[in-house]
Amino acid sequence: MDPAQFFAASRVLIVAGKGGVGKSTVTAAMARVAAGAGLSTLIVELEGKSGIGALFGRPPFGYDEVVLHSGGGPSESADVRARVLTPDDALLEYLEDHGLSRVTRRLTAGGALDVVATAAPGIRDILVLGKVKQLERGEVADLIVLDAPAAGHAISFLRAARSLLDTARGGPIRTQAAEVLEMLSDPTRCQVVLVTLPEETPVNELVDTAYSLEDEVGVSLGPVVVNGLYPPLEGLDRDPGELAAEAHLVVGPAELAAMAAAATFRRERARLQAAQLDRLATALPLPQLRLPYLFSTDPGPAELETLAGVLDQGIRDLTILAGP
Repeated sequence: MDPAQFFAASRVLIVAGKGGVGKSTVTAAMARVAAGAGLSTLIVELEGKSGIGALFGRPPFGYDEVVLHSGGGPSESADVRARVLTPDDALLEYLEDHGLSRVTRRLTAGGALDVVATAAPGIRDILVLGKVKQLERGEVADLIVLDAPAAGHAISFLRAARSLLDTARGGPIRTQAAEVLEMLSDPTRCQVVLVTLPEETPVNELVDTAYSLEDEVGVSLGPVVVNGLYPPLEGLDRDPGELAAEAHLVVGPAELAAMAAAATFRRERARLQAAQLDRLATALPLPQLRLPYLFSTDPGPAELETLAGVLDQGIRDLTILAGP
């Protein structure tokens, strides 16, 4: 499938997954591929601690929108922009849009948001999702990529609209919840991509999250991104001594033992990965986009380009999209 067609299918792409699976890295890679396909892309980050800026070789960003990647040139790519969005920010904008600019700062400084959040659970999430809906309607970019909360919170985050719609009898909160739910349940406007590692616990949580989101929120699910796959290596079944001899290397017994142990670990890792990929495919019949493990403790632009290249090819190889 052409990446431009893939990313143009929905105007908002929500990336969610268990903490530690590389969700923010996948968010950055998705944005980079979309921009490379010619779609102007806005990353919306909710917590401000993702490290997405560093992946683009940029400093951390905040509420004010910044450019992480400039498009144009021979590649004809588009810009990747980014901003952080918090409930306080969203509340300030909401009140200012409704003619209450004089009291907005005083309200937030005095903890009014905490009071409102206690009285109306889910209001924080609706404020953020309402702002995302506003950005989507305003067509600020061809694609908005939302780095969602970790999986457990992602369900309550996306379920907030339906919950408030069921509890709020009327007024602007109910209207906002209805409009957010309309966006979330429209596959031409919103799609969720879930991220996992090829390990038992993350796969279990992803499967549970997928069915919860479909049943309780009604969102459209895109392909599953399986992150952190160890690439295959040749020669793992061969004797380390033979390999050393063929390479004309003199290797001592301790080194040969370490090589054999490393090969055993890698074979077992490959076996476990394959088992989890098969289990995921059986439990959740969605296409899989697979990304390699990054052997780096401080990934930056080079690693992002590697992931974007693999992701781009994976999208091109897709033949079946999620759906009934």
